[in-house]
Amino acid sequence: MGNVIATVHTVPYHAQWASAHLVEDIVTGKIPASEDPHWADYGAISPQEYEWWSWRLCGMACLRMALEHFGHSAPSAMELASECTAAGGYVKHDGGLRGLIYAPFASWIEDRFGLVAEVRPELAASEIPSVIARGQLVMLSVHPSIRHPLDNPPEPGGHLVLGVGATAEDLVIHNPSGYPDASQQYAQVPWGRLHHFFAGRGVILGAEPSSTR
Repeated sequence: MGNVIATVHTVPYHAQWASAHLVEDIVTGKIPASEDPHWADYGAISPQEYEWWSWRLCGMACLRMALEHFGHSAPSAMELASECTAAGGYVKHDGGLRGLIYAPFASWIEDRFGLVAEVRPELAASEIPSVIARGQLVMLSVHPSIRHPLDNPPEPGGHLVLGVGATAEDLVIHNPSGYPDASQQYAQVPWGRLHHFFAGRGVILGAEPSSTR
């Protein structure tokens, strides 16, 4: 992508599961999430509750990263999930979960944390570098197989990652379900491959207007 000012923000990383080093084992089914030894750190009341929610909270992992980047303390994933559900950002139904629903999610984090959250149901990949260059981060709807950028997923979307950087060649992401030492922190996705994964929507996150960050 031409005319990109290379910008990569230093952003803390949180995996979608409590133990980042076990993500590949959990995703590939080598171990069930309930066997994660750090499940209680998630804020869950049992390994079973942790397992159910951990597969669904990529958005809360992204939010935790953004909160810490913008100078806030990040509550546990389950605390955030509970608040987000109460705000309408998640809706439980028939044993499943609908969400992340962007509009109530954005309103909640603006009210709760004072962040700026701009819902973008249509977001072009070409806009992302300028968003990042002006100091913002962006939650992007992508297919979870983005951890392997050369794969061709059946359809885009279904998972949330945090855009933390952009160069002329690559989008740089923190992927909550990325694999350790491979695709978790500052993972590079070539712009020419992004359209296979990116659903063209997301939420732009920034510090409160009065911040001097």
